[in-house]
Amino acid sequence: MFGSLRVRNYRLYASGQVVSLVGLWMQRVAQDWLVLELSDGSPVALGIAAALQFAPTLLLSLWAGVLADRMDKRKLLLVLETGLGLCALTLGLLDVTGVAQLWHVYVLCLLLGAVSAVETPVRQSFVVEMVGRDQLTNAVALNSMTFNLARMVGPAVAGGLIIVVGTGWVFLLNAISFLGVLLGLLLMNPRELHRGEPVPREKGQLREGLRYVRKRADLVILLCLVFFISTFGLNFYVTLAVLARNTFGGDASAYGLLSTMLAVGTLAGATLAAKRSANGKPRLRLLIIGALAFGVLEIVAGVLPTMWLTGVALIPLGIAMMTFTTTANATVQLAVSPAMRGRVMGLYMLVFLGGNPVGGPVMGWLAEHFTGRAPLVVGGAVSILAALVGGFVLARRGGLKLPTHRLGLRRRARV
Repeated sequence: MFGSLRVRNYRLYASGQVVSLVGLWMQRVAQDWLVLELSDGSPVALGIAAALQFAPTLLLSLWAGVLADRMDKRKLLLVLETGLGLCALTLGLLDVTGVAQLWHVYVLCLLLGAVSAVETPVRQSFVVEMVGRDQLTNAVALNSMTFNLARMVGPAVAGGLIIVVGTGWVFLLNAISFLGVLLGLLLMNPRELHRGEPVPREKGQLREGLRYVRKRADLVILLCLVFFISTFGLNFYVTLAVLARNTFGGDASAYGLLSTMLAVGTLAGATLAAKRSANGKPRLRLLIIGALAFGVLEIVAGVLPTMWLTGVALIPLGIAMMTFTTTANATVQLAVSPAMRGRVMGLYMLVFLGGNPVGGPVMGWLAEHFTGRAPLVVGGAVSILAALVGGFVLARRGGLKLPTHRLGLRRRARV
């Protein structure tokens, strides 16, 4: 279950991520709450902030994938993580000095999104360099455990801190937390990384990556499935804040509670994924079951009458969400040639996050013109439909093809 932690470089990486991700989730809660305070509780304003934060993904993630294939990923991550910390520091200073305005938050959401759009594909494709192909599925699952452990702790801590000291100090604590991941990257031994041959700088490399995916119908279908579920189903950064404040009449601690309940489920789902990783490669059946269960449980969470019942429903919802996302991530990374992994992961993160500039405002509009429950119900329905269509088409085509040749260009295995 914890096989990847035997690798020293990965232990350093995971340790730094635990610290940094707790700070990240604290900032997410504080940022959402600050937007609601500055906008008099507008769900549309919250959706706009989310759209600005994810919009750069549309422009930069593919280019980031090219950089990941060309450059030293560890050194690149050092620069990018520093940039993320500076964004948090700036927002914190504006807030604690009492000069923060809504447009300040919007600008910093855009800057944060620009750095994250480059950082995420680089970080995702760096995992296999730390642990190798044999431990990749396990490392992806452990990354999800780390992410969701922080997701469980961070919002709860942030909810209390916002009430006691305000949102500004939460942003400053997040800025400090980036020292953990920077230290982990600096202490790594580069000679122990599983690096492939660097891709030389040439014209048309981005188009080459797109052509590679276009010729793989199985990958295209999987990416479409990820796009629809992520865009319309995974909008909890909008829906939970609106539910807590506008539907249930709670404060920041109520938002933190709902976020923590979801995180309990996602941590459990990531733990189960880590256990399953010992059994071999990810499976199509598990991918589709996870997507279907996620859609059904999201609708259930959207129609329950009280905050506590909704919170309880978020636990199995989180398990289903992580079953789908960890399986999809590991499958894509294992299904591509090492020389293309950075570019394909750039495209993967584009479809995984790039729909949020559309989904965020749409969900905010639904919450404002109908009820705070509407985004969950609509998102669940879209997820069910996407899972049924995607599963049917993939099954008809014989499943997903995972390369068994070292370069992923000759023999392929189906799952």
